[in-house]
Amino acid sequence: MEQQNIFLLFQDYLKTELQAQDWADGIDFSKVVVEPPRDLSHGDMATNAALVLNKQVGRNPRELGEEIAEILQKHTDVEKAEVAGPGFVNFRLVSGKWHKIIKQIISYGTAYGDSVSGEKKIVNIEYVSANPTGPMHVGHTRGAILGDTLANLLTKAGFDVTREYYFNDAGTQVDVLARTVHLRYLEALGVDIGEIPDGLYPGEYLKDVALALVERDGDKWQAKSETEWLAPLRDFSVKYMMDMIQEDLDLIGIQHDVFTNERDIVENGTLEKAFKVLEDLDLIYTGTLPPPKGKEMEDWTPVPLTLFRSTKFGDQTDRPLKKRDGTWAYIMPDIAYHYDKISRGFEWMIDVLGKDHSGYAERIDPTIAVFGKGKAKLDVVYNAIVKVYKDGEAVKFSKRSGNIITLREMVAEVGADAIRFFMMTRTPDSELEFDFNKVVEKSKDNPVFYVQYAHARCCSVFRNAEEMWPDMDISNAVLADVDMSSLDSIDDLEIIRLLAGWPRLVRSAAEAHEAHRVVFYLQEVAAAFHSFWTKGRGDASLRFLIEDNIPLSMARLALVRSVALVISSGLEVMGVKPVEEMHA
Repeated sequence: MEQQNIFLLFQDYLKTELQAQDWADGIDFSKVVVEPPRDLSHGDMATNAALVLNKQVGRNPRELGEEIAEILQKHTDVEKAEVAGPGFVNFRLVSGKWHKIIKQIISYGTAYGDSVSGEKKIVNIEYVSANPTGPMHVGHTRGAILGDTLANLLTKAGFDVTREYYFNDAGTQVDVLARTVHLRYLEALGVDIGEIPDGLYPGEYLKDVALALVERDGDKWQAKSETEWLAPLRDFSVKYMMDMIQEDLDLIGIQHDVFTNERDIVENGTLEKAFKVLEDLDLIYTGTLPPPKGKEMEDWTPVPLTLFRSTKFGDQTDRPLKKRDGTWAYIMPDIAYHYDKISRGFEWMIDVLGKDHSGYAERIDPTIAVFGKGKAKLDVVYNAIVKVYKDGEAVKFSKRSGNIITLREMVAEVGADAIRFFMMTRTPDSELEFDFNKVVEKSKDNPVFYVQYAHARCCSVFRNAEEMWPDMDISNAVLADVDMSSLDSIDDLEIIRLLAGWPRLVRSAAEAHEAHRVVFYLQEVAAAFHSFWTKGRGDASLRFLIEDNIPLSMARLALVRSVALVISSGLEVMGVKPVEEMHA
């Protein structure tokens, strides 16, 4: 539905016209764009065409800009085009073109903004991936919401998205989990276990796992040795914890299509298969590595290691795939996991990871290049930590869990929608402060409230219209055919221009993996609408409902409906339900 993207329509028109010029042979037009100008007072749209083509054409950029302005001026929907600065071409559209945007939004509803730019390309996005050793907590929540919102955005942009959860159930931490559950199991059977020893998990949530184990098996494991109970208790605990994690994610509307675990990757031979691919291509050798840079290691001795020739693919150093004792290196299961993804047909993979995993892509990319034969790619989105505050103080402890703030506690206190919205109010790599008080504060300083209030105000306009004209049909079908020509004030057109930018933002934000831009855009729409509302109090001509001017009121109702639909469309991407009324 790229016909919704008015900027792309003019960009395609301009490229077509430029390619028809007598100087166009051999010219690369790929960098020509049409976009909103930085300063809206300069026009509705701007193009960089003269600046990116002048060297190829051999013309002065301003001179070329004048020719481009003349080409644009011939378009029936262009009111005026002129050159500015070093060669930018700014142009304004006739108001009727903007009015068609309102009709378009109402016709498409929340599907307005949908794009085919993704061309149904298959993309695998892995997020959350918390290990099954405890409940979802605030540290996991940001990455979970970031990944899910990005998946929604990519879907809206026309990609075929698979949402995947990968968890480590093969490491020592899962054995620690099983040992802790066994201890809690003994406690549930009436044994005095004393204090939880250091090195085990102290959270009381494992009492529930132990009680479930007692309910299933009674005292079956009480007198058994660790070698007998470790594996079955580990499997039981992992399943119980994964079920709990999925229940936690359900609270904020997050579901995955695929769950993959490290134990399967280790036990089904995938590591060996991935290694053999590298070996058969003569990319594995035995060698030594220099000492780590920046560290004084006087007693360091080079040791022969099994190395992957990753420097052939842009890496700074060859990577060891096995430890000194011959066991797999820490990174090998991750390499095998991405080999498995590529084997399943995914050529584009996105991993959402904590910022503490910085450098992960650089370590994995060389093997992606090999396994994908140059066609596959991995993009990693890193998210920074979340600091939680309440009543002006940092929150560090949870009574139930002992040392974490659980997602369940957060949802119970502020609600899922507020959490999802607020977690997206910063760029992923920026540290985020989650303030319980601010999230529920009813003020313009709270972005969640500010956007939801704009939608609720839109709904209130329609309730007032129904009271004012109880017999009038104000359905979408009627509003889509209303005469919009009376929407000619600066404020009317400012909002329409803003709404017209939604399809463009969906496309560009998806391509850049910048889902947080949806939040910023919604705040901009909300600000414009609230400003219009406030101006209407002092200027009767700017009110949405004018009792003695039904034609203008109907046009304004169409505008308000469009605002509500675009906000709903954006909130849908964020996994947030728009509200129709704000309650004290």
